[in-house]
Amino acid sequence: MRGSGFSLEQGEVRLGDTPARLAFRSSSRLVITIPPDLDGGLLPIRLPDFRGETAHVHVASPWATGLHQVDSPVFDRSGNLFVTYSGSRGQEAPVSIFRVTRAGTREPFASGIVNATSMALGPDDQLYVSSRFEGAVYRIGADGQREQVASDLGVACGITFDAEGWMYVGDRSGTIFRVRDRRASAFASLPPSVAAFHLAMSPHGELFVAAPTLGAYDFVYRISRTGDVQTLPHPFGRPQGLAFDPDGVLHVVDALAGTSGVYRLADLNAPPELVVAGGSPPLVGLAFGPSGELAVASNETAYRFEN
Repeated sequence: MRGSGFSLEQGEVRLGDTPARLAFRSSSRLVITIPPDLDGGLLPIRLPDFRGETAHVHVASPWATGLHQVDSPVFDRSGNLFVTYSGSRGQEAPVSIFRVTRAGTREPFASGIVNATSMALGPDDQLYVSSRFEGAVYRIGADGQREQVASDLGVACGITFDAEGWMYVGDRSGTIFRVRDRRASAFASLPPSVAAFHLAMSPHGELFVAAPTLGAYDFVYRISRTGDVQTLPHPFGRPQGLAFDPDGVLHVVDALAGTSGVYRLADLNAPPELVVAGGSPPLVGLAFGPSGELAVASNETAYRFEN
């Protein structure tokens, strides 16, 4: 929380009626630790001896737990959220993908996909998921049955589609593949990642990729329709999930401890703005729903912000 005239003396801070701990304070900035048992929603921040305008904070609600999410979750057109249990290398979990209803019910959706990694909703409104272990992509029908639609994709991670129906798949080893009718060709080359490739397609047909490495900082890549690669000017500590909001603004998850959160890039050439503060474990992905609602996910839990 940023402002001016904050007291430097110890005093009780409340979110609504719930006491909260101040992790950092200065005259212009407060960092508040969200109590773990706090209900989500838009809550007023109550500061002792501060007579300025009341500030509010959006607090996320846990939506699904017991996950192993390694990339962004995915919404369908009805507002249901798909999440994964990816598992350790070579592990075939009893359920690969869960569907979480708007009411919060978690349902098994698909099984038999080893290391389900990244997902995307295709132009046919069906769910597509990569297996980094098999180097393959599967299409999942409404009944949860899977069909392999691409293979030989290396360590297949991020997936996205363009407006013409081409599927793009990121191989963690450094290649972005473009796929159609089960045939894949190299589209662009990037440095390899130690974690995964995370992909998002802009409304203008530009491909954006996050690929964390062992470096102290990593840039988000911007790839033109013809495969030309550029980097955005402002780096992140450990960039992971990417998504565009309904207004076409790019959002990036930074999973670096201490700076974890979701950053908004209203201007791709300007410094990013922190809009969702992460915690522990750090966030890894995000998705915007059909009504503009926001879901964020750590490895273990998916959260939602009421729209």
